[in-house]
Amino acid sequence: MNIKLSLSMPRDESTLPLVRHLCKYSLWEIGVAHECVSDIELALTEACANVVEHSTRDDEYEVHIEVNQLRCEIRVIDAGHGFDFESLGQADADHSAEGGRGIQLMRALVDRVRFISEPEEGTIVHLVKDLAFAGAAGPPFARRPAPPRHEPWPA
Repeated sequence: MNIKLSLSMPRDESTLPLVRHLCKYSLWEIGVAHECVSDIELALTEACANVVEHSTRDDEYEVHIEVNQLRCEIRVIDAGHGFDFESLGQADADHSAEGGRGIQLMRALVDRVRFISEPEEGTIVHLVKDLAFAGAAGPPFARRPAPPRHEPWPA
C-alpha cells in the first residue's frame, strides 16, 4: 500500500481545515488508530498554519502526504523568506504567550521533524509519524468495516 496526496493551496487560513480533513479521513479509512491520526492532524495543522502566517513571497503553498504500511510522511513547502529553525521550538514557550508553540508541538507529536530552510528560497517542513493501526493484524484496508449503506433520499 502506498497512498500519495499532493495539494497546492492558496496561502489563506481557510485552507487549513481542508488540508487537515483530507489527511485525517484518509488515515481513518485505512484503519490508523485514532490517537495516531490526532497527532498527525495537529502536527500538520501547525506546519500549515506557520506557512500561512509567516510566508510572504508566494500566494500558494504545497502539502505532500505519503502513507505506507509503516509511516506517514508529510512535507509542507512554502516559497517564503525562510527562517532559523535551529533557534525555535527548543525551549518551552512562555505560558502567557499566545504563539510560539507550533514547532514544540510538532516535535512532541511526530517521530521525526526536519526543517530545510534557505533564506529567500523558502522552507520545507518534513514530518514523519510511525503508524499504529486499530484492531487486529492484517493489511490496513482490511481493518475497517464496510461503510454503512445510505438509504436513498425520500421523494
